[in-house]
Amino acid sequence: MELKNEFDPIREWAEQRGIYQNGDTKTQTLKLVEEVGELSKAVLEKDGEEISDAIGDCVVVLVNLAKLSGLKFEICVNNAFDVIKDRKGRMINGTFVKQSS
Repeated sequence: MELKNEFDPIREWAEQRGIYQNGDTKTQTLKLVEEVGELSKAVLEKDGEEISDAIGDCVVVLVNLAKLSGLKFEICVNNAFDVIKDRKGRMINGTFVKQSS
């Protein structure tokens, strides 16, 4: 038996709405671009409530995109963190720039 986590209700919601049966990775990727656009607008406008909402929307879409790709969101995040966790670098103009090997 698999343990439930905070992303399982997203998958259940999407399942109930036919996103996994009738959706595809292309439409979910376009949905992600739309949500990132909303996030960008909220950041530019310094609208904290909309930033929070847009980040949540992006995560929901990413959970669904992962599932449609045959992946599990949590594993994708953990794998990405394993790659960057020991990365060295420095902040340049507000952006972390990794150190060259």
